[in-house]
Amino acid sequence: MEPLEHHTQRHAGKRVTVVGAGIAGLATALRLRRQGWDVVVIERAPARRSSGYLVNLHGPGYTAAERLGLLPALTPRDIGFFTSILVHPDGREKFRIPAAVAESAVGARALSLFRGDLESALYDAVADVVDIRFGITVRAITQNPGEVVAALSDGTELRSDLLVGADGVHSRVRELAFGAESEYFVDLGHMVGAFPLTTVPEHVREGVGTTFIGPGRTAAVMNLGPERSSAFFTYRSPDPTAELGVGAVPALTGAFGDLGGGVADALRQLETDPTIAYFDTVGQIVMDRWSRDRVVLLGDAAWCVTVFAGYGAALALDGADRLGTALADADIPAALETWETALRPEALKRQALARKGISRFAPPSRMHVWAGELMLRAIQLPGLRKVAQRAIERANN
Repeated sequence: MEPLEHHTQRHAGKRVTVVGAGIAGLATALRLRRQGWDVVVIERAPARRSSGYLVNLHGPGYTAAERLGLLPALTPRDIGFFTSILVHPDGREKFRIPAAVAESAVGARALSLFRGDLESALYDAVADVVDIRFGITVRAITQNPGEVVAALSDGTELRSDLLVGADGVHSRVRELAFGAESEYFVDLGHMVGAFPLTTVPEHVREGVGTTFIGPGRTAAVMNLGPERSSAFFTYRSPDPTAELGVGAVPALTGAFGDLGGGVADALRQLETDPTIAYFDTVGQIVMDRWSRDRVVLLGDAAWCVTVFAGYGAALALDGADRLGTALADADIPAALETWETALRPEALKRQALARKGISRFAPPSRMHVWAGELMLRAIQLPGLRKVAQRAIERANN
């Protein structure tokens, strides 16, 4: 990477509007600010949000975090590897996968973090050097020769050289600049719910994550101590839109209310405060192009690999870092073309892996559940552990 001073001099006076203050948006703001851009971040939420589910950074995602200078802040927040226990519906243990199995498969250049911790590290890195405006949305986008104009919900306008839509799978920027969500959203027929646990789950020992996998559904509950515990749910749904309309508490209770142990603990906590849950349909964004003149989409707004890929945060960081590299030496439209050409194969690969991975999270039948358990038991054998490590390495190259 070139010295910061060189980038700052070259891009002094360049302006960028970033829509979305999540991982993709804040990483983009950090990367471009370091290159001397004047950055304004627009976020529709009234304040910063945090969520308790896990993200994994390895391969290019870890390298991007390193290049962005985030490792000193992230390493102390790394939860590392923990014992995973597969459980029966009532919460009784079936078998366990020691932390060493995952550690040997993934390797040393990896971080496991709560999403809120990654967002906090990014926010802290830009808070004093970037203009971040909460509670504001984009109402219209106009492209003029040499600039893009964003009309905002507070009645003001932002004129910039580049506008980055990093506002998630339901992107307003994408709708304004490229068309309705229905043109690009591919419904995968599943729901996902995730939320932090304010009280450690009673039926899950500290330092352990328990997972129930049954036909069409998975529920995972992690007890990593106070303010470090969380729950994750995903399940197959014949009508995701209707399920979303039901709401997180009734929907998740309907899908998982028959389970005991840590799942029952988590659902009871959700009932006391439904606002803590992230609850949405599962789908991918598929587009022929991620940019139009001086408007570009990044992260879930552009490609959304979904939770089934386990790589969304890593790809967001990598995409933001690569965008900065592309913009360093070319005019903006040409840089966006170069950036997309280089990144698109990786995004398409991750989307394909996610579609293949659905059967792991929501097995079609009891036979598939049994086969998955057999594989997890076998992977603990030293010889097969090396096979798994090579498969992960191939996926990250």
